[in-house]
Amino acid sequence: MNQASMKVRVQKFGNFLSSMVLPNIGAFIAWGLITALFIPTGFFPNERLGTMVGPMITYLLPLLIGYTGGRLIYEQRGGVVAAIATMGVIVGAPDTPMFLGAMIVGPLGAFVIKKFDQLIEGKIKTGFEMLVNNFSAGILGGAVAILAFYGIGPAVKALTDVLVSGVDWLLEAGLLPLTSILIEPAKILFLNNAINHGILSPIGLEQVQQTGKSLLFLLEANPGPGLGVLLAFMIFGKGIAKQSAPGAAIIHFLGGIHEIYFPYVLMKPLLLLAVIFGGMSGVFTLVLMGGGLVAPASPGSILAIAAVTPPEGMAYVANFTAIFVAAAVSFLIASIILKSSKETEEDMEAATRKMEEMKGKKSSVAGALGGTAATAAGVFPTNVHKIVFACDAGMGSSAMGASLLRKKVKEAGLDINVTNTAISTIPNDSQIVITQEKLTPRAQHKVPDAYHISVDNFLSSPEYDKLIDSLESGVTADQAGLVTESEAATGTVQPSEDDQLLREENIFINKKFNNKEEAIRFAGEVMVKAGYVEPSYVDEMLKREEITTTYMGNNVAIPHGTEEAKKAVIKSGFTVVQVPNGVDFDGESAKLIFGIAGKDGSHLEILSGIAVICAEQDNVDEMVKARTAKELLAIINRK
Repeated sequence: MNQASMKVRVQKFGNFLSSMVLPNIGAFIAWGLITALFIPTGFFPNERLGTMVGPMITYLLPLLIGYTGGRLIYEQRGGVVAAIATMGVIVGAPDTPMFLGAMIVGPLGAFVIKKFDQLIEGKIKTGFEMLVNNFSAGILGGAVAILAFYGIGPAVKALTDVLVSGVDWLLEAGLLPLTSILIEPAKILFLNNAINHGILSPIGLEQVQQTGKSLLFLLEANPGPGLGVLLAFMIFGKGIAKQSAPGAAIIHFLGGIHEIYFPYVLMKPLLLLAVIFGGMSGVFTLVLMGGGLVAPASPGSILAIAAVTPPEGMAYVANFTAIFVAAAVSFLIASIILKSSKETEEDMEAATRKMEEMKGKKSSVAGALGGTAATAAGVFPTNVHKIVFACDAGMGSSAMGASLLRKKVKEAGLDINVTNTAISTIPNDSQIVITQEKLTPRAQHKVPDAYHISVDNFLSSPEYDKLIDSLESGVTADQAGLVTESEAATGTVQPSEDDQLLREENIFINKKFNNKEEAIRFAGEVMVKAGYVEPSYVDEMLKREEITTTYMGNNVAIPHGTEEAKKAVIKSGFTVVQVPNGVDFDGESAKLIFGIAGKDGSHLEILSGIAVICAEQDNVDEMVKARTAKELLAIINRK
């Protein structure tokens, strides 16, 4: 199993854990508020209302988790069997809230009934379906409940006791702040919800039963480290990162959407030190001052944290102090890192390329243009009526992105439904799915027939405007940057209405170059002479190559300008330069160089045609062997 596959599997597992808890956060908050208000030490002590606290945490919350986990596995039928099975762990270990047990036995019960249904599919006589369905659910649900009562419940109780003892030991040894070394980087890898709701929340709720509060709820949810990084970008950042940081800070701190600061950290991976030490200082403050919450704070907003802070003692002072100490430490370290940076400018485009390098994922043909979108996969749909934003949990960055695009859709007068959801619950009828690049493989696996768009930042992606333009003008598949079915079969790059994108005089045979810079400059000057671009475009092509190589594989390179170079494009077109002996592109030999100039999105169409043709090495080899420009053009047009 390769590294990328392992990452996807880990993320899917983490997402599944958090997906059992997140839909039920409202119930957790209700329990937390009732606890904070009506227990003997609450704001408004009330003995009768306080009697709801015990049954809610003992029965309601585990049942909701178990049912949700079962429904994720096998919809309503799986949820019912999961709820039956969950009662086994609840009653089997009555002294311990069975959140971890529900996370195990709920999906297990649903899995058992799902496999049973698959086994008997097509074997039940007509008229007996309902009888078999009801009795099988009852029998198997009861069987798993008994297994949970005698086996899973006690085992989970023992495990929970060990985990709680481990946390207590870390507290006594003063080592709990060291957990930030794992938690903060894991958040950046989109495991934040899995850590918070899959691990910390169940243990924290056990501590609440014993002490009335738990600081574990604030290990991951503390908005301080991210706030410090964003404040540093507001003062010492450059380019679009500096401009977008204030809005991101508000959304992060008040809205609780932590995912919004992840790209800023990934722009400069050294900033991981800022969030790690910020998180450690926050945890240390919580331990020192006795902070904690009575229930999970989700989302991790200062408002949500205030709502579930217990009233007794100095909890408010401790919690808020921990948040601002974490922000201050993170800000200080991030500021030093940003001020000492030797780079003249950071932007989201460069950050996208760095993300690709860090995550070991190469750019696709569309991503090679250097825009903020990394990939787009699938067939662009006609008559679009449903666009879905998806993120790990469906409650953070996707909600923000959906609101931004929804506003643009409304302003454009389009009748299109824009929603957000967790990746695990993307509807099958979704036509366009938008995710952050790292999560796109999971989204593609969930709904492979949808058109997928990857963005590096939900806050400010030009892909939104590109998508609106496409939808507004009634774009078909080929106009959206994809080839039509006939073009996919032939690989032909079609001419525009008033001119051809490739002319015979712009094809050069048997050229030789000393290095890639010389080759790129030659291709750029050809496009200047052809009237495609202004002279300044050539320098932008060289700048683009500095960001990341435009070598695409199969001995093909496609040099083009940066985002800034678009204003230097007069009209769309490209040139082909044949280099039989090859020219070095960062260790790779490019024998065909396609110089690209695109205007109003038509450069995507150009690249789509090239991609179809050059996907086969045999086609490339044939073009490399062409003896004349006319012969090479004929090969392109017939493939």
